[in-house]
Amino acid sequence: MLLDIRNLTISRDTPTGRVQVLERVNLQINEGEIHTLVGESGSGKSLIARAIMGFLSSNWHIQADRLWFEEHDLLTLTASQRRHIIGVDIAMIFQDAKSYLDPNLTVGEQLGEAVLDQDLSGRWLQRRKQRKERVIQLLHRVGIKNHESMMTSYAHELSEGAAQKIMIASAIAHRPKLLIADEPTSTMEPATRQQIYRLLAQFHARYGMSILLISQDLGAIMKETERLSMIYSGQLMETGPTRALLDKPHHPYTEALLNTSLYRQSQREPRSRLPTLAGTEPSLQHLPIGCRLGPRCANARPKCVQTPELSKLRDRAFACHYPLNLEEKE
Repeated sequence: MLLDIRNLTISRDTPTGRVQVLERVNLQINEGEIHTLVGESGSGKSLIARAIMGFLSSNWHIQADRLWFEEHDLLTLTASQRRHIIGVDIAMIFQDAKSYLDPNLTVGEQLGEAVLDQDLSGRWLQRRKQRKERVIQLLHRVGIKNHESMMTSYAHELSEGAAQKIMIASAIAHRPKLLIADEPTSTMEPATRQQIYRLLAQFHARYGMSILLISQDLGAIMKETERLSMIYSGQLMETGPTRALLDKPHHPYTEALLNTSLYRQSQREPRSRLPTLAGTEPSLQHLPIGCRLGPRCANARPKCVQTPELSKLRDRAFACHYPLNLEEKE
């Protein structure tokens, strides 16, 4: 097990008191696995990534039965130990790549900083030459052939697609064991989006790195995704192998997202109305008790005011009092 998260709870201090944003979320990622975390905007997906990376500020509070990366307990590490792991074994790419690139440095300078000193050898001039060669290799690997002009460019001169490729190049510079991609294509056109997904798939195959992909669109997930986890308003709804979960979802939320996505478009009658999930996701100040999907769920009953436990069925897990598609259990 590369990443093991159990009962992760994240709270935030607000003017009206402390609010539990993420509630007892579980997430496990194996070595060499692509795992996609899906949910609506504001559901808490990025919070999980930031908790792993240690990016949350002091007004956020993290509790977990287990938050381990390999043999390291991330909650007990010192800041220095955490930076070492993040700098070597874990990397993250963000949805708005331009805002995370240094506007004062050229692309070549930023990628040069991402190359680890331990990958270089020899005297200063030799190491400088090796660093430049390594930067050129990285640019070529993310599909940028005209490396000379790119190396002298600044962040504001890049397109969204080019900026994201630079961020991916920086992330893979030290060949991390885990790459976290936080909605890396949300602002891109479909053609550019597919280029980015192909790049991630290539690096997964080439280096065997695990990928945690965060998305709010089921229709946009990578074809190579092996496992899916569905999250809603800070609660884990369902997790399991991608194909099984898409074919026979056990949670009403997964079913609702599938119905509203392009994934099932071919199954609909021409010009038929696209189904929608009634209502909106609750605000932090008005979180429902029990199952947070309850006010929007067509299957909701009085028992849903109690938070459902995570039930396991073979390689699937779901948190619902009245799950769907359980004929095989009978």
